[in-house]
Amino acid sequence: MAPRALLSVADKTGLVEFARGLVDLGWELISTGGTAQTLTEVGLPVTPVATVTGFPEILDGRVKTLHPRVHGGILARPTPEHQEQLQEQGIQIIDLVVVNLYPFRETIARPGVTPEEAIENIDIGGPAMVRAAAKNHERVAVVVNPASYGEVLAELREQGAVSPATRRRLAAAAFAHTAAYDAAIAAYFQRLIRHEEAFPASFVLSGEKVQDLRYGENPHQGAAFYRLPAPPAGSLAGARQLQGKELSYNNLMDLDAAWNLACDFKEPVVAIIKHTNPCGVARAATPAVAYRLAYAADPVSAFGGIVACNRPVDGEMAGAVAEIFLEAVIAPSFTPEALAILKSKANLRLLAAGARAGYHTQEYLVRPVSGGFLVQEPDYHILDPEHLKVVTTRQPEAGEMADLLFAWQVVKHVKSNAIVVAKDGVTLGVGASQMNRVGAARLALEQAGARAKGAVLASDAFFPFGDTVEQAAAAGITAIIQPGGSIRDEESIQAADAAGVAMVFTGVRHFRH
Repeated sequence: MAPRALLSVADKTGLVEFARGLVDLGWELISTGGTAQTLTEVGLPVTPVATVTGFPEILDGRVKTLHPRVHGGILARPTPEHQEQLQEQGIQIIDLVVVNLYPFRETIARPGVTPEEAIENIDIGGPAMVRAAAKNHERVAVVVNPASYGEVLAELREQGAVSPATRRRLAAAAFAHTAAYDAAIAAYFQRLIRHEEAFPASFVLSGEKVQDLRYGENPHQGAAFYRLPAPPAGSLAGARQLQGKELSYNNLMDLDAAWNLACDFKEPVVAIIKHTNPCGVARAATPAVAYRLAYAADPVSAFGGIVACNRPVDGEMAGAVAEIFLEAVIAPSFTPEALAILKSKANLRLLAAGARAGYHTQEYLVRPVSGGFLVQEPDYHILDPEHLKVVTTRQPEAGEMADLLFAWQVVKHVKSNAIVVAKDGVTLGVGASQMNRVGAARLALEQAGARAKGAVLASDAFFPFGDTVEQAAAAGITAIIQPGGSIRDEESIQAADAAGVAMVFTGVRHFRH
């Protein structure tokens, strides 16, 4: 009896060539719906599943392969008992299952898709066949990825069968395929009920590999980049690399930090990142001006950095970017003139991320710990100026208030303990990831130097003592923004009043570990 293959695929890439190869090797083809039609149209002999089951497809195709003559043929083992039962029931074995699933992830990625449309693209019979074949991979080969067609045909031609090692690898890929599919469905429904249950009892996460990376943070660490199902517009996972060397793990970490910071602002902003911390951030009327101001904030650290701009990169900005060595630039897009200029920097990685529909591109932040992982909501808080509380005698002037709000948005993206010194919409000094707040302030103020005179200072958390205020006032800082909430707030307020420094409390902190 000829070996039998069941083919039912949503992605028909390479299907005809693969099926023709099976027919040439003497295989019988069983198929369903659109797959059967595709094969019939090119003249390949196909047995409809309804002929095998003796039962028509019903309920608009919702039920077609959920039948003992399908699953018995897949799940039967080569034992006398199983073979006897198959003969009694008139069931023929199926040796190869070629199935990929309804395009659920592609469906939910479409703008405006309704829950009804999403539900109709949840595959039921497909995953059941895939899992059945993967479970019985001792006898059955299962193929879920068209990229595997060539390998399977080659083994059938050379050996007359798919090898046990290959069947095992195909089974692993099949289980990963259905797991990722179910994870995408679970995540979709979790979004639908998010207001009822923010953190579900079981947290499911899946990703599709975008690429293997050369290595992780260090050369002795392996790494890969994965994309979540249906990543939102304007996210790093959906960005296109236009030129430059292969991206590294550290590049991606820095690109994400830079892109998130730049997109936190509505006006044109450029952020330059080093080791996930900003070394220069500026807002201005044009991207080119913003870039030059951000670079001037700390040109030493900017060398070899990552640049993000929340506006398309034009020729003027590209010309400025080309003046120094940088690792990568990410922006919504690049003009033809900009690409022509930056083409001379062949190793410079350029990423076009597209327009970002607001800053909210992540639902959760997931971080591993030994034996598990932590999940939290991203820090998307944008300060409402009306909620600020001026706690000093002196009120901030209009220019100071604008700078305080700018510095506060930037400090949110700096590792704690964090201090940012800024003036006229430009960072002048950043103190990042210090064990105490005085140390962070010292670094930021030293970097700002004489420019600190007349500038403002932002702190990601409250001052436990008045020493940071005294240090800032001595450097010429005229206004401070901080969360407040320390039992020693009065000490800091008195220090500010004594120095004539305006200070406002936000009531919100921005720890970043």
